[in-house]
Amino acid sequence: MPKKRGKKYIEAAKKVEAALSSNGDAGLAPDAACKIVKETSTSKFDATIEAHIRLGVDPRHAEQMVRGSVVMPNGTGKKVRVAVFASGEKVREAQEAGADFAGGEDLVKKVSEGWTDFDAAVATPDIMSKVGPLGKILGPRGLMPNPKSGTVTFDVARAVREVKGGKVEFRTDKFGIIHAPIGKVSFGDSQLHQNLTALVDALIRNKPSTSKGQYLRTFYLTATQGPSVPVDVKEAAKLQVAG
Repeated sequence: MPKKRGKKYIEAAKKVEAALSSNGDAGLAPDAACKIVKETSTSKFDATIEAHIRLGVDPRHAEQMVRGSVVMPNGTGKKVRVAVFASGEKVREAQEAGADFAGGEDLVKKVSEGWTDFDAAVATPDIMSKVGPLGKILGPRGLMPNPKSGTVTFDVARAVREVKGGKVEFRTDKFGIIHAPIGKVSFGDSQLHQNLTALVDALIRNKPSTSKGQYLRTFYLTATQGPSVPVDVKEAAKLQVAG
């Protein structure tokens, strides 16, 4: 049974359609999309805005799995609770950098018993042998520390600051789609556009060498509550971080 949409949603969807029709239905330019996705959010709270990008990859092949991270220049607007698995001096460094939780075997034991009241995890390489078995708990929640995303490191202070400051991890799902938050409805248009640029730049830098043809296939921005806003993939592919 089709989902019944409210009056506010229907009006917002019409606004998106009108913007598209004046642009030849190819999708909106990234800056225009950042503006209209905010205007068509129907929630009363400060909604999160996400990018959903289908890439020209086959995720069935490991070498075409796109995975990485990007530090959003304007943060994500979300308070991130960080847990750090470490020992000795590294625990103190993590705490001074703003980690919400930090510990060694005590923290490992707590998580092994089912506690996952945090949004991101960092670990030092020397404790990964103990953290590894937590994969069945942390993995499905996207919380497992990973060297590729910079969350397995001895520089725990830097890792904590990056995660707290808006570091976003991304990876293709089984359909080859990336889902990533780029900010809040309360963000300025330029703040959203800068974050979106950083994300696209990171995706292009992580393009697998075996990926052929068009890399950005479909591209949408969505607010937590509101219609999807199509983005022109050709224009999006031009986004690049200066320098």
